[in-house]
Amino acid sequence: MAAPDFFMPSSQLIDRIDAVLPQTQCTKCGYDGCRPYARAIALDGQEINRCPPGGQDGIRALAELLQRTEPPLNTDCGEHLPQRVAVIDEAHCIGCTLCIQACPVDAIVGANKLMHAVLADDCTGCDLCVAPCPVDCISMVESGKDWTVAQADTARARYQQRQRRLEALHHESSGLAARTLANKAPVAALAGSDAATRQQVIADALARARARRQKK
Repeated sequence: MAAPDFFMPSSQLIDRIDAVLPQTQCTKCGYDGCRPYARAIALDGQEINRCPPGGQDGIRALAELLQRTEPPLNTDCGEHLPQRVAVIDEAHCIGCTLCIQACPVDAIVGANKLMHAVLADDCTGCDLCVAPCPVDCISMVESGKDWTVAQADTARARYQQRQRRLEALHHESSGLAARTLANKAPVAALAGSDAATRQQVIADALARARARRQKK
């Protein structure tokens, strides 16, 4: 691989680093997506071993590109796992839209009070949708396939499209917490109901989730 020209404009160097990253947008590196991590590597000298989805192969590619020593994966950021996709348990989804808001590549579709579904071909396996689910109805399963360059390119485009849309709508930071807060208005899946009904529906859903966890 040809040595990088470190006198190139910083944007070009960021582009080349970003092209190596897997575009899962999982934030496990500590940054709000692959592009911000690429920027930190290029401009701030950040370590190149903070991407669990990229694994050791990704670290090796970054080391070759940047002419750095190849370190082992920083497991504080997570373990390298086989490619996974999110699956929603339709029977327990309450249509709260929190997973939709958390997904960095718009790979979950649905509407308030309606069951949500994952677009498996577009899911990057980031697992950012799991924690926000109030009824524990999302699980990550192995896809049985390797993550391809074509999928990475598609994920990058979908991530950038989402960022532009959110910035245009809210003019706010695009971090995960900010994305959730910026979209808080449509979160109320039961907004048309009275308070008692809302509380009871959520309480029932949480009870079902707790019961499922106890059976595991």
